[in-house]
Amino acid sequence: MTDRRSGGRRGGDGSPDPGPEHRREPLLGWLRTSAPVALMLVAYFLLPLHLVRTRSPELSWGLFVLALGAVTALLLREIRAVLMDVPQARPGVTIPLLMIASILVFAAAYHQIAQESGEFSGLRTRVDALYFTVATVATVGYGDITAHGQTARSLVIGQITYSFVFLTAAATALSRRLRRALGERQDGGAGRGG
Repeated sequence: MTDRRSGGRRGGDGSPDPGPEHRREPLLGWLRTSAPVALMLVAYFLLPLHLVRTRSPELSWGLFVLALGAVTALLLREIRAVLMDVPQARPGVTIPLLMIASILVFAAAYHQIAQESGEFSGLRTRVDALYFTVATVATVGYGDITAHGQTARSLVIGQITYSFVFLTAAATALSRRLRRALGERQDGGAGRGG
């Protein structure tokens, strides 16, 4: 169906057909968001972290601290951008990606610690480590994987504290930004008459 006034096509519901370039935009947005997640997962599963641990445990811990520190610094920058209302900030994309990155950093550390005997019960693979990390963040604790050693328990305490402080602050900032955006959208719609 063609709209005679604009000369454009109409969709089945009578609304203007956005055209193929507009239909691709949500797909491109989804791909831009999911590609970094896929890359992080591939890196988590393929990086030869065992080579670092066997050669130098100090280097392994240093990499963990460096990676977690970088994620934390970026997360704090995004939280600050939300609080300072920086217009070009994209916390809806960046904060979830950084939250996923922090989970993968802890999962990698758990996998490395599990290679030492007596630290974990039930944690053998990277999937196990990722599962345990997500269960810890979600405070589910099924009990099928347990931390027995002092190093493992210390890292679990660190992850719980990190999640409580940084991930909660990030989620709060993200929800604040979302509420503000929804409020602006509703105010804009009311200003135009509906």
